[in-house]
Amino acid sequence: MSSPRVPKDLLGSLFLAHPWHGIPARAPGEGDAYNAYVEIVPTDAVKYELDKASGHLRLDRPQRFSSLCPTLYGFIPQTYCGRQVGARCAERTGVPSLAGDGDPMDVCVLTEKPLAHGGFLAHVLPIGGLRMIDGDQADDKIIAVLRSDLVFGNLKDVSECPPGLVERLRHYFLSYKQRPGDPSYHVSIAEVYDRTEALEVIRRSQADYDDQYGSLAARAEALKQVFGVG
Repeated sequence: MSSPRVPKDLLGSLFLAHPWHGIPARAPGEGDAYNAYVEIVPTDAVKYELDKASGHLRLDRPQRFSSLCPTLYGFIPQTYCGRQVGARCAERTGVPSLAGDGDPMDVCVLTEKPLAHGGFLAHVLPIGGLRMIDGDQADDKIIAVLRSDLVFGNLKDVSECPPGLVERLRHYFLSYKQRPGDPSYHVSIAEVYDRTEALEVIRRSQADYDDQYGSLAARAEALKQVFGVG
């Protein structure tokens, strides 16, 4: 008698996928596009963040000051800022002993369209990134465009992006955690890098994810064992 088989789409039809662990980094059948899970939009006066355990969007804190994130902001699924991301940042900046921040890879998504709220997936095309160092951790911010966006969708590299928009991103990330009168918090942006480097950083974050959580094939095999599927 043959072993019982779990229908191909059974889990997907019964359960909502975890935004970080249950969705691939690449968008299958979408060319060079990656998936991005958007947590906050530019009109949000509070910071939403993925609750890693449950996969729900959680209210993290009110935005501390009047500065709001100038783009859609979220992360690329099945990525992790670990050893390889930290090593790349150390290599490029000359700052020794940097670790990844232990979060999925952040992404800022450029689009002309106003979106009412976060908590959705989008197909995006990386064009560059910000090499950010938060304390002693690498905290890269990938810059991407929303695929097919009429204003930004044809940009191929961050060098084609309006300089003022890149400066807005720099200002936001250099100041969004700063507390008045508290000089102890230190963050820096060592460089703005191009599309080629952005793809390398994403590749390393995918490798870090596999090191931290196991490859997709290994996790699929473990799941088969749970269901007793040969």
